[in-house]
Amino acid sequence: MSLRLTGVTLTYPDGEHRLTALDQVDLQVPAGTVTAVLGPSGSGKSSLLAVAATLIRPDRGQVVVDGTDTTGLRQAELTALRRTRIGMVFQQPNLLASLTAAEQLQVMAHLSGRSPRSARDRAHELLAAVGLDRQSGRRPHQLSGGQRQRVNIARALMNDPAVLLVDEPTSALDHERGAAIIDLLTGLTHRNTTATVLVTHDRSHLAGVDQVVELIDGRLRSPAHL
Repeated sequence: MSLRLTGVTLTYPDGEHRLTALDQVDLQVPAGTVTAVLGPSGSGKSSLLAVAATLIRPDRGQVVVDGTDTTGLRQAELTALRRTRIGMVFQQPNLLASLTAAEQLQVMAHLSGRSPRSARDRAHELLAAVGLDRQSGRRPHQLSGGQRQRVNIARALMNDPAVLLVDEPTSALDHERGAAIIDLLTGLTHRNTTATVLVTHDRSHLAGVDQVVELIDGRLRSPAHL
């Protein structure tokens, strides 16, 4: 299980010209490792995640997810790939207010055709893994910000993805809770042998990640300093 981007270039229309969001990006994320992607606002981080998630096709280049070259796949095939092999943790948890923590996860399993009993068992297993086994019956308004983000992470892992894409998971948390979320992500990545990409602007929580790269004006490079 791994993620590989080779020679990825992505442009957007900008008046009579085109704006380059990603410029010949090469990125290899082995299974069981976390790669942190740093960069200021507007550097192309969101575009990188969207391409890695197969939500946007690049102008040029190759995206390989868990051994599958996505270049020639049809939209239906890309949708199936995202459902079964890619997990996404968004900046805001976006939990459904009417559902309990366990039900948030079970909805994901239902979309993939998992049996209700299997879904319940998997949901409780993951909530225990993120330290929320006692909060499985609580709704979002009964959870703290850090707990909601943990549900968000567990939900992304519900269908055992090969690739986990994480967008600024600590932006709404204080330093202590943010550090706990990064520790949780790295631990789950190593345990589940997931290839994880962590997009962040915060350099203070990177001690446990396996690789750090920096995106500047659409180009990927090793950071000069952390």
